[in-house]
Amino acid sequence: MAFNDKLFDNLQQYDGEKSGELLAFTHPHVANAKLQLENPENLVQRVFEPPWDDVSQKDENWSLPILFAICLDLRLFANKADHQTVQRGRGKYGERLEKAAETLMGCFRVCASDNRASIEDTKKWGMLNLVNQLFKIYFKINKLPLCKPLIRAIDSLPMKDRFSLAHLITFRYYVGQKAMFDGDFKKADEYLTSGNIRQLNEVMEKHELYFIKCGIYLILEKLKIIAYRNLFKKVYLIKKTHQIPVQSFTRALQWMEVDQIDNDETACIIANLICDSKIKGYISYQHQKVVVSKQNPFPQLSTVI
Repeated sequence: MAFNDKLFDNLQQYDGEKSGELLAFTHPHVANAKLQLENPENLVQRVFEPPWDDVSQKDENWSLPILFAICLDLRLFANKADHQTVQRGRGKYGERLEKAAETLMGCFRVCASDNRASIEDTKKWGMLNLVNQLFKIYFKINKLPLCKPLIRAIDSLPMKDRFSLAHLITFRYYVGQKAMFDGDFKKADEYLTSGNIRQLNEVMEKHELYFIKCGIYLILEKLKIIAYRNLFKKVYLIKKTHQIPVQSFTRALQWMEVDQIDNDETACIIANLICDSKIKGYISYQHQKVVVSKQNPFPQLSTVI
């Protein structure tokens, strides 16, 4: 089946996911010389009946994956064009990214203003993806103040915790980064406190390529030590004593499905946390116990990061 026919069929079936894959520049169709036309409008109009732009006005959101694919390509193209412009001495870096951001903001406004549709059909589900795209641009062109209204918009959404974990982690990463730049360590601390090692590992494994592409995978790996600290704090609160067997922490890690963990490995993790001042105390290897301080054994992360 020809590419245009395949795309048309998926659009007719309101299959946003497959249509988005077909329209993405990572799809093999881009290598087809017959589709590399300078003015493709006439060919496209012979296959597709206009106006497809009406899709954005309807009370439905099946087309969001198409929007995501196009916006991602726009950002990547703008970034590459900026690099090429600088190399050729024809302009400053960021000019095309800034124009791309204006287009993305237009898409964001369409999604944010969709108050007519039901919660399941609203285009508001597209807001977080677009915000993450805009974050990546604003961080590159050093316009961090523009992130503030976007953060506020997401935080005010009733379904803010129902977005995909991959997008939520990316959002929280950038919010944390901005907070660090702003010196707001307390705010940065709020996005690193779950302690759910199992969930963190599952998300990192599932979306490994995505996080690598975003350039945040190694940072997330470093965040594991904070997740360990928060998990161990929960163990301390349950035990209600300042002398806790290493085995208790090991069982907590095993419950979180940390692979092949034993007391020696657990003690090593705890020793690193103590060394980093994230836990105040010491390990009694003779008694296989962790002895934590009676005063503030788990200092606020904002004071030690």
